[in-house]
Amino acid sequence: MGLGKISGELSFGGSPVNHLRLVVIVFCLCLGLIPPVYSQTNLLEDEKNTIEIFEKTAPAVVFITSKVLRRDFFTLDVFEIPKGTGSGFIWDKKGHIVTNFHVVEGASRLTVTLENNVTYDADLVGVAPSKDLAVLKVEAPAHLLTPIPLGSSASLKVGQKVLAIGNPFGLDHTLTVGVVSALGREITSMTDRKIHNVIQTDAAINPGNSGGPLLDSSGRLIGVNTAILAPSGANAGIGFAIPVDTVKRVVPQLIRYGKVIRPGLGISVVSDSIAERLGIEGVIIARVSPRSNAARAGLRGIARTRRGEYILGDIIIAVDGQRIRNYDDLAYVFEKYEVGDWVELTLLRRGKKFKVRVQLEAVEEE
Repeated sequence: MGLGKISGELSFGGSPVNHLRLVVIVFCLCLGLIPPVYSQTNLLEDEKNTIEIFEKTAPAVVFITSKVLRRDFFTLDVFEIPKGTGSGFIWDKKGHIVTNFHVVEGASRLTVTLENNVTYDADLVGVAPSKDLAVLKVEAPAHLLTPIPLGSSASLKVGQKVLAIGNPFGLDHTLTVGVVSALGREITSMTDRKIHNVIQTDAAINPGNSGGPLLDSSGRLIGVNTAILAPSGANAGIGFAIPVDTVKRVVPQLIRYGKVIRPGLGISVVSDSIAERLGIEGVIIARVSPRSNAARAGLRGIARTRRGEYILGDIIIAVDGQRIRNYDDLAYVFEKYEVGDWVELTLLRRGKKFKVRVQLEAVEEE
């Protein structure tokens, strides 16, 4: 009688038997005794993989807000206004956050919002403008900091699945899925230097995604989303990510030194635009630091005669047999070496070609 009374109060129409059956089904669903129709067991394996990666990685993706100071024209009061937003991800348990340089450039104050919606002030640890990378640091409890495991970009294949997580248009923790569309792309950084071996993907990347992670199907970091190619400013199916092999080389240096220390020669060079106007292919040495390894090897920069005429410096045209056409070629070749390595330079001096061995030394990234 009790059950009949309950079923009568529900009154969906039909017999008391149907009402009783409905009550039992609802009761079992509440207790989890009957799985819902659209359960995890009905998902495709690829869908399960996508969901698993997002749930595991989303806590490591952060929302970054940059702010700048402005002075009121009439009152002269200084106030803070938002400059922009972007994404980033947790690098380690010490609170280091990796993002793009263009996300933090020019900011007077930076804040980082974690997955639990708690916002922390962030310190700028180091920047690499020529790689469009930056590292921040927040003082957050270690149990809230979940780093993303690092993968490799050297073994990527066109067509393999990738996932991008970020905060496009301020919408937190948005997931997009696509494939590697192309490899070995080049994009220009804010310093007009080329970033090599960039990953191209059709996973939707929009404003606000910058600095977020690009992941493989194992949930490992394979790139940092950095740019899109779209006339409208929104996603058009062509996005770019800085390869993780570059990130693994640059980020530890930013954490340790605040800048990138790379192998070099201890020279300053003539700009590529001037070399091009002179019809010269190669890197013209403008000045050689007096106590550098280049000076000890006999390299020469631009000199001036007693009559006031200028003599062109040595021109670097190859490193270990690899052709050098401009300064970007030279910087890219040196990325393959370590400080202390020896290289063989092929030089032109007053039209004559010769070779010299030089030991690379530590120089700051420009």
